[in-house]
Amino acid sequence: MSAYPKDRTALLFVDPYNDFLAEGGKLWPRVAQTRNAAHLHENLKRMTSAVRALGLPVFIVPHRRFEPGDVDRWAHPSPYLQTAAKSLVFGKGTWGGEWFPDFAPHPGDTIVKEHWMSSGFANTDLDFLLKQRGVSHVILIGLVANTCIEATGRFAAELGYHVTLVRDATAAFSDEALHAAHEINARTYAHALLTTDELVTALNGA
Repeated sequence: MSAYPKDRTALLFVDPYNDFLAEGGKLWPRVAQTRNAAHLHENLKRMTSAVRALGLPVFIVPHRRFEPGDVDRWAHPSPYLQTAAKSLVFGKGTWGGEWFPDFAPHPGDTIVKEHWMSSGFANTDLDFLLKQRGVSHVILIGLVANTCIEATGRFAAELGYHVTLVRDATAAFSDEALHAAHEINARTYAHALLTTDELVTALNGA
């Protein structure tokens, strides 16, 4: 049996927004200075093309598109959430909160309910939707390696999914954060940590 059964494997693409991936995006300058940035778009394209060619389902896992006053009356918003809400990262109705054109959802893709914090599972319908499709293996790509990718991957492992992280189809705001996410933290929950080349080969059963 393949390590990635085609009837039970799905791609989770986390936060494919202009603010993360486009020149002029609020967060792209922080990503752009890191080592994974040079080939990030290329690898994201290769991964999405490979899974679609195989007919695997794609789930878009988007962050909250913030609006003014979103967390004003919250008892315990995290520092991360307060900063994002204040600066209106991925602001609702703004260019930064639109899909990066190369990674906009295709017909048949599933768009998950927006997550407030880091996990794509917490307070969303992601687990329910994956189970309805019979998915047992999830592949994570997107932004950011040490926040939303890691939190989503950890939550997936807690729920019993087989979790794969793609080294060069994600990025962070520093090389140190990327190193921690992959070389230290991933060892505690991810079943596989592969490059785009390695995963495309595995998906095609080579």
